[in-house]
Amino acid sequence: MPKFHLQFKNSLPDYQPYLPFPSNSNLLVPGGLFIDPCFPSSLLDLVSPFKGSPPSKNTACVSRRQKRESVAVKDLFFLSVSLSSDGLVSEHKECQLQNELNKKNKGAVAQVQQKVRVTRRGAVNTTKHLWAGAIAAMVSRTFVAPLERLKLEYIVRGEQRNIFELVKKIALTQGLLGFWKGNLINVLRTAPFKAVNFYAYDTYRKQLLRLSGNEETTNSERFIAGAAAGITATVLCLPLDTIRTKLVAPGGEALGGVIGAFRHMIQTEGFFSLYRGLVPSIVSMAPSAAVFYSVYDMLKSAYLHSPEGRKRIQNMRQMGQDLNALDQLELGPVRTLLYGAIAGACAEVATYPFEVVRRQLQLQVQASKMGALATGLKIVEQGGIPALYAGLIPSLLQVLPSASISYFVYEFMKIVLKVN
Repeated sequence: MPKFHLQFKNSLPDYQPYLPFPSNSNLLVPGGLFIDPCFPSSLLDLVSPFKGSPPSKNTACVSRRQKRESVAVKDLFFLSVSLSSDGLVSEHKECQLQNELNKKNKGAVAQVQQKVRVTRRGAVNTTKHLWAGAIAAMVSRTFVAPLERLKLEYIVRGEQRNIFELVKKIALTQGLLGFWKGNLINVLRTAPFKAVNFYAYDTYRKQLLRLSGNEETTNSERFIAGAAAGITATVLCLPLDTIRTKLVAPGGEALGGVIGAFRHMIQTEGFFSLYRGLVPSIVSMAPSAAVFYSVYDMLKSAYLHSPEGRKRIQNMRQMGQDLNALDQLELGPVRTLLYGAIAGACAEVATYPFEVVRRQLQLQVQASKMGALATGLKIVEQGGIPALYAGLIPSLLQVLPSASISYFVYEFMKIVLKVN
């Protein structure tokens, strides 16, 4: 049935509406009358709040289904009056416009809250992921610090003694703590480096898997993700590695620790001296990380697809919450340590010459600075091809336990911290 909409407008000089209720009320605002068109106009005088007001074009405006301009209101209500042949019925009801606004606002608020919750969960998960990698690096590096010290003696100081004579020399001249010399800066460098490395690899691998649409990551995707993770971590963490190398070099004790070495390099050689050897570092770390993470992932995937691996996963699902953190390791403790060691050994042998060149570049002064290729050729001229593998044995002795412990602690901490 057709309806008319009667909307009262202001006719007072001060443009303040003359309302039958207080002007500061937040419950009612002028609304309208919806009447049947068959009623005479005289009936309007019975309900109009503007009795006695002079007629004006602004007094009342009657239109058929007129659209009102949308306004921003709070708690919008109006008095709806229905007229019928049976009499006058008056009731308060919530405006349909407000209902629609409320629904839209509630929907928008719910979407925002959902996005906030998702973002918050993602940030918490990222933090846990980074902490898992950092703790893995701290534990593994501290455990193998003596072997790391022996490796640096061969690479940086050009030590010619065999490993047993070198151990005896360090023990006699510096005591037992001498084997952990520079371990603090090593941990400070390695913890963020490994944290970024582990997190970046998992992130890149998942993104490549999503883009490819495959059910499982391919070996090429593992190599690409590992190389990208190595480059990312190297760019972010190389300055700490450069400072550490400077401290353990001859005369490094006089620099006054990490802050002193940092200040000395900035003042004497400039800021970019902290990134000395960046290109060979990237050339070294990209294939190293690619081999390290992809080899471990391939070994893990091969085991999980084997009958033994499938049976283990099935048993873990049946046990559910009854398993402790160690039993929740997909590979088990022993196999996790073994696969980590194999991956570390493969990566070290494949990229060790780049590590030697990088260390030598970090020790060069500005006056006699050479490029990476020239430095590599000079090393070969002075000691032959074996010089590129100087310190490989103690390095492997350090890498094997370091890589195995690192991956073991990383997988363990992901379970403990409940990383998704």
